[in-house]
Amino acid sequence: MSGGQQMTAGNISSAAPGAAAPHATVRPDWLALRHEAIIEPERLIVDPHHHLWDRPGARYLALDLLDDVTSGHRIAATVFIQSRSMLRADGDPAFATLGEVEFANGAAAMGASGIYGDTRICAGIVGAANLALGDRAAPVLEAMLAVSGGRLRGIRNSIAWHDDAAVASTTARTSAGMLLDPKFAQGAALLSDYGLVLDVWAYHTQLDECYELARRIPDVTVVIDHFGGPVGVGRHAATPDAHTTMLADWRLSMSRLASLPNTRVKLGGGGMPVLGFHLDRDELPPASELLAGVFTPYVETCIELFGVNRCMFESNFPVDKGMFSYHVLWNAFKRITSSASEDEKRALFSETAATTYRLEVAG
Repeated sequence: MSGGQQMTAGNISSAAPGAAAPHATVRPDWLALRHEAIIEPERLIVDPHHHLWDRPGARYLALDLLDDVTSGHRIAATVFIQSRSMLRADGDPAFATLGEVEFANGAAAMGASGIYGDTRICAGIVGAANLALGDRAAPVLEAMLAVSGGRLRGIRNSIAWHDDAAVASTTARTSAGMLLDPKFAQGAALLSDYGLVLDVWAYHTQLDECYELARRIPDVTVVIDHFGGPVGVGRHAATPDAHTTMLADWRLSMSRLASLPNTRVKLGGGGMPVLGFHLDRDELPPASELLAGVFTPYVETCIELFGVNRCMFESNFPVDKGMFSYHVLWNAFKRITSSASEDEKRALFSETAATTYRLEVAG
């Protein structure tokens, strides 16, 4: 694997007014200033992490996703991840998230039609169910499976929490210690009964809680999102020493997680300001060479700890789209793995994701 230089740096209700903006603003005209030839255009890719939503000032729906996944790379399939979108307005609040699964399944039907190309968008769906309901989450999971068109593959709750107000990556209200709630563990354990994985977006300060949860539910595959959330803002970036300490703490916690065979990790999410990469501040969008240099230390650490068969590249679009284009991001991942073997590349770009989310992908 090639080296590179390092850049230093739930529930469904909305955050309080005045909370820090968690995402960089998507500027299509700015992104259009950078276009690259596609590296290894025939390489099969499964994108295991993207969102869809229609929010005030931020719309990213099926056709927007299709524009990105057909921008040059060979994206065979994608996995929709819980977005707090299209929640049912009526009925029992515990079942409100069924609306999002129905919404994602509709997008999947568009991709499955073949009208829009070969990419099967939303071939897998990771929805949201309040796992803190414990055993009472079972009827919700069963209802979600029933409306998913056979595509439900996992559950994710909004749990990212930090005691520093400068650390923000979501508008969801969260609280400390959610993963340590015995009821949450009880609800998470149910996922094995339905063949579902647990996706977790947590900051590095919460990774030891992730470890304790994953250890208690060995029959559930636990997928750690976005490099395991190394926070590069707030007090973790106040001084070079603070940043160095953060990286050491992150690596130690990720090492503990990697010791559990039921854990996986997604390599991406670097377009979120909370990780400390301010790639949207230059006159031109970043080139893939720059992205490769920024992300390589995180990618290589995760691969060293988990191995390629438990790591998968992700786009995290449209969240990361505020910092770089879809085709530039996947070029960066291909640059990072330029010295990897063919088997390693297959695992990182498609096989780990397809196995984790039980997707049938034609090679």
